[in-house]
Amino acid sequence: MRILVVRHMHRDDVRKAAKRLHRHAEELDIELIDVADIMDGDANFDALVLEEKPDLILTLGGDGTLLKAAEIAYREDVPLLGINFGHMGFLTETTADSIGFVLRQIAAGDYGIDPRMTLEVRIVSPDGAVRDDWALNDAVVLHSDNAHPAEFAFVVDGQVVSTYAADGIILATPTGSTAYAFSSGGPVVWPETQAIVMAPLAAHGLFTRPLVVAPTSHLEVGVLESNRVAPTVWLDGRREVVAPPGSRIEVTAGSQPIKLVRLDDTPFAARLVSKFNLPVVGWRAEGVATMGSEEAAEEHINAD
Repeated sequence: MRILVVRHMHRDDVRKAAKRLHRHAEELDIELIDVADIMDGDANFDALVLEEKPDLILTLGGDGTLLKAAEIAYREDVPLLGINFGHMGFLTETTADSIGFVLRQIAAGDYGIDPRMTLEVRIVSPDGAVRDDWALNDAVVLHSDNAHPAEFAFVVDGQVVSTYAADGIILATPTGSTAYAFSSGGPVVWPETQAIVMAPLAAHGLFTRPLVVAPTSHLEVGVLESNRVAPTVWLDGRREVVAPPGSRIEVTAGSQPIKLVRLDDTPFAARLVSKFNLPVVGWRAEGVATMGSEEAAEEHINAD
């Protein structure tokens, strides 16, 4: 088995963990290819040429490291597994103290695949130039003039829904709904749901609610000609494209998912409670957290 390792480049604990990872891999006859050995620093992953396709990509870091590795996973269409050394680590699957156990599970083929919806993004400039890209978490059209909001039109299936003076507009997948979109007031969307979240960022207007639209919808963000400074489009917070006034950003559900590796069948609700440290014990809730779903439902009915 061949595993490509993508790790945070500036953390001592990650460097030490990488050494442990190599020791365990040798014992299990797993070939590790460390990106740190074949490219310099945080160079563009588009420039990375792999001699052979890996069977799996393993990240050591936080969600940012996983999003970086996702660029290779998307291009090569291989599974992606994250070991968390960051803070929240919503996308990562497990923690640093389980490296040996994780490798043994992988070597035994004891894991599942959780396909995650992506976005296909097309940025059309007023001169006709086209840039095609994609995102796992989100595409964010962000103002560049710190003193003034940018002006946007939001279009769904050819219908203008609203115009905004805002710091930006976030278009997110269900996976990305717990990231930037969440911090701007968007809903948490279960990852197996097929939908796209639109969340205005610090919008000035009467209709500024986040929207959840169908995965079959064709979305557009129009950068109005009235903008004095060109906004930028950020894809997963990693790739930046300038969108001059008159540009349009077209977003649809992607045809190719990212394959996240799952080592157990922990439901998303449990991950949500754990990652956000949600209070689940209290008034009318004591004991419910440990109930099975049928018991909890019966308790709810009896309480009503």
